[in-house]
Amino acid sequence: MATKKIIIVSTDFGVEQPEIVVPATKLKELGHDVVVATPSGKDVQTFVNDKDRGEVFPVDKKLSEATGPFDVVLLPGGTLNSDAARIDPEIQQVVKDQAAAGRTIAAICHAPWVLVETGLAEGKTLTGYDSIRTDLKNAGATVVDEQAKVCTAKGWTLVTSRNPDDLDAFVTAIDEA
Repeated sequence: MATKKIIIVSTDFGVEQPEIVVPATKLKELGHDVVVATPSGKDVQTFVNDKDRGEVFPVDKKLSEATGPFDVVLLPGGTLNSDAARIDPEIQQVVKDQAAAGRTIAAICHAPWVLVETGLAEGKTLTGYDSIRTDLKNAGATVVDEQAKVCTAKGWTLVTSRNPDDLDAFVTAIDEA
């Protein structure tokens, strides 16, 4: 498997801890070049179960300073993070540019909200956290209940997953995409 250049794009607050720690760690262990970036350049305050503060996860770069192209843009979830990410113009632009370039986007849990906000969910088959599935359907997506769903349509690939319990399947799908 070829080494991929992967950027994990997050806000600096409200990420579900395993949804950033596990992919960053496992994808690096698989030999991929992984960079973590936030629009602010600040480290990420994670949460455990969206309630209790977890570890502060180090960021490599400010998003505007991250140089691509990237094979994969990975969006971790967490309710607070994903709600803020969906309206962040810089994150929206990175995701739109990734799709326009025909490259892979990966999103877990609540992170597919960014796809809704950017219009990229339409015509895709994907999964996400159960509480956002109506949003995904209303945005024109076909929603499935699977650990990880890979969809290649409209010229780019989307890898989605439901929640932290599905991280092994999510990381494997990213590695293979």
